[in-house]
Amino acid sequence: MGDRYDVGDLVADFLQRMDVTTVFGIVSVHNIPMCDAIGRRNAIRFVSARAEYGGGHMSDAYARASGELGVLISSTGPGAANAVPALVEAGFAGTPLLHLTGQSPSSHIDREMGTVHDVPGQTAMLAAVCKRAFRVRAADNALGTLIEAARLALTPPMGPVSVEIPIDIQRTAIARPATLERLTRPAPPPSAPDAAAVEGLVERLKAARRPLLWVGNGGKFAGAAVRRLVDLGVPVITSWNGRGVIPETDPMSLAALHGLPEIQALLDTVDLLVVAGCRLRGHETQDQSMRLPERRVQIDVDPRADGRTYPCDLFVHGDVGVTLDAVADRVSDGLALDPALADDVAAAKASARTAYHAFLDIYAPMAEVVRRALPDDGVFVRDVTLSHTTWGHKMFPILGPRDTVYPVGAAIGPGLAMGIGAALANSGRKTICLSGDGGFAMNLGELWTAADEKADVVFLVMNDRGFGVIKHIQDALYGGRHHFANPSPPDFDALARSAGMPYHRVAAMGDLDAALTAAVAHAGPALVEVDMTAIGPYPRYFQPPPYAAAAR
Repeated sequence: MGDRYDVGDLVADFLQRMDVTTVFGIVSVHNIPMCDAIGRRNAIRFVSARAEYGGGHMSDAYARASGELGVLISSTGPGAANAVPALVEAGFAGTPLLHLTGQSPSSHIDREMGTVHDVPGQTAMLAAVCKRAFRVRAADNALGTLIEAARLALTPPMGPVSVEIPIDIQRTAIARPATLERLTRPAPPPSAPDAAAVEGLVERLKAARRPLLWVGNGGKFAGAAVRRLVDLGVPVITSWNGRGVIPETDPMSLAALHGLPEIQALLDTVDLLVVAGCRLRGHETQDQSMRLPERRVQIDVDPRADGRTYPCDLFVHGDVGVTLDAVADRVSDGLALDPALADDVAAAKASARTAYHAFLDIYAPMAEVVRRALPDDGVFVRDVTLSHTTWGHKMFPILGPRDTVYPVGAAIGPGLAMGIGAALANSGRKTICLSGDGGFAMNLGELWTAADEKADVVFLVMNDRGFGVIKHIQDALYGGRHHFANPSPPDFDALARSAGMPYHRVAAMGDLDAALTAAVAHAGPALVEVDMTAIGPYPRYFQPPPYAAAAR
């Protein structure tokens, strides 16, 4: 092709200017020019997924674990539709993800002519699950569209953005835009809060004796500002997606232990709750039935968050880190806090963990064993499974905000692909990916992606021969009728051998430590099966009080 430069080349050029080093996807008839340009340049790693569903979840987890802009390249029509579940999850998680998809030739789009992969309304389908969906309508506006798409994806509240580029436009020869030479990744400035609102928060904090800071996804990277308030004596609790804002081993961190009776008793004594970048999601507050302190202040970069779940006395529209820094500046001389607050926090945390440890019964050692096996800088990825919703959320200490990845939308199945994406994001950092046998099977083809890419991930599969979460609900609410909840699991030993990776079977809890240690020591993917039928039944997912909220 000589010196020819087309829109496909422009896409590859643009991604390099966005500091993208890895993209995920599947080469297909309507994206070959983009993929060919990436391959010829050999500057960006292209991870060939087995399905767009898996590639999308990989790109999501990659972005969460690395801080890079996630990129998924799919085909059009069915390929773009296959990406929808991952785009939905990226929206739930607030992940900056750029989805690049092809389109039918411009002259055929939306005319229902039977063109291969033509899906009338594709843009609307993608727009329904993204912050925005664009269609490039001419080669001359391709770069501007890509720039705006990346800017939107990276602007808080962050999320996925799709760009359709018809195949004829991808092939169109153009002059290389001079703009590329000075183009850099967009860095939207943090939204500054209103000064009067900050003063209102300062006044309330100075008047409080027992305040508590509840940090969500919108504040989990504001660790330095959060630490300033913690050092002044303000304790922290987090949403599941806000974990790691400060290490959960910190005595002033209540981690994500909300929903446990010991923590609820402490919450009942709090006289000011500062909600920082958190939705207070129904999934974590029992559909907003959890008792929260009556006096509440909310900080959020999204003005739509005001009163969306729980009402508040004061809403501060702005970036969490900027806002908390401004507050810390104004209270740096100290707060008039209850001298017993720190001790009460430590006592509540200790008693909650002790009681929950007892609730987990024979599976209680798992959190400690997995934490010991995973290096401090490792990433803990979880699919939705019984172990994830119990000890994964409650007992496994998260040390940093990029050390945890899970399906925020509560879908079963993304875990395997997320484990691969997180592992590829962190050269030199180990990843452990926890899933159930049912969820693991939903995305099984990506096991060979892990093998091809030599992803440094341990797949820890909790095998209870079916959908354990569903069966617990059926036990509690449907007379124990396990309709359609017992799909046969694969032979995990044979599966690992077919993918060329080490396999370990754990049939007694005492064997987990050695098996996991050996798997973590292996460079590349490994599979550890925990045979739950041999070990014993898992504690009931739906429990009578006090643990119904914790297990839900």
